[in-house]
Amino acid sequence: MPRIAVVGGGIAGVTLAWRLCESIRGTAVHLYTGEPYRRADASAASGGLTRAFEPDPDLCMEAAASLAELQSDPVLQAWASYRETGSVYLMPALGRDTAELVDAVRSRIPGSVELLDAGRLTARGAFRDLPEGSVAVVERRAGYVSPNALRDKLLVELARSGVFVVDGRIETVTREGEVHPVGGPPARFDVVVVAAGAWTRTLLARTGLPDGGLRTKTIQYVLTPSGPGGPGAFVDETTGLYGRPYADGRMLLGLPTDRWDVPPGAAVADPALTTRILDTARARIGHGPPGGKGGGGAEVTAVAAVECYHATGALSLRPLAQGIYTFTGGSGGAGKTVLAASRTAARSLVRTLR
Repeated sequence: MPRIAVVGGGIAGVTLAWRLCESIRGTAVHLYTGEPYRRADASAASGGLTRAFEPDPDLCMEAAASLAELQSDPVLQAWASYRETGSVYLMPALGRDTAELVDAVRSRIPGSVELLDAGRLTARGAFRDLPEGSVAVVERRAGYVSPNALRDKLLVELARSGVFVVDGRIETVTREGEVHPVGGPPARFDVVVVAAGAWTRTLLARTGLPDGGLRTKTIQYVLTPSGPGGPGAFVDETTGLYGRPYADGRMLLGLPTDRWDVPPGAAVADPALTTRILDTARARIGHGPPGGKGGGGAEVTAVAAVECYHATGALSLRPLAQGIYTFTGGSGGAGKTVLAASRTAARSLVRTLR
């Protein structure tokens, strides 16, 4: 029986291993989790917003398929600590494909989505000073998951299915399909999928394997006390601000960063960015810590991590050499597409082995 190694214990690698077990006997799959670094990875820090709409057509189809599966499976919802909050995706103007994509989402998740102009969205009271011509896709059945909780539950399920779950760092992956753990014996596989997130490029570079255009980038958000009302989960393309309700009555808020090629595990929160996040949130949604405190306020917690990005913005299986692939590079927020993307990747791998 062909042997497959998945290198990486983040949400992408663990979900891919789980999908592979749907098609092949679990004992043919080895998962190398990368402990102890797994606890400092982007899955642990991810905001977990999950919605069906994306302005990119391919990403939208995968996000809609992922949310539809989540909505239809109470067990999966429990594993992922799913909470339905609704979401708003605000854009500066109506895109060329927006109406068609909204219709596609409606077909997958009936009754969930509507398209609103700036005036109608402002009338709902959560957003202020919206640019003229802006539009919003509002999803009633969107929400958020805990990628970390889902990852941990799937690790338990994988062990029960007979998958060899191996903790510890990996030194190298070779062109010949050998995986070399630190301090352990190497093992050879018919297929190796590197899904190590921010560590993927470093791991591949050690044996001269190409990285397929992957890069690392810092993600950063803040956790603040949640005020009354509020917009729920949202993405605001007009400012870059995103946010959602968080545990313990807090609100998660973030802005994109431009800190590229940061070494994995080396993310440090930027106080200036924390201040910009809070200022933008006050201006757009009227939200801020009590007393108007900025980045130095005791009520604010900043979280930073390093994520793996690809130019396409998609979490997908990418061949690098014979039998060597990557499965990463979802440009942050890949949790909303991982269910569909992992199913597609697993089916593709199984076909190549037949």
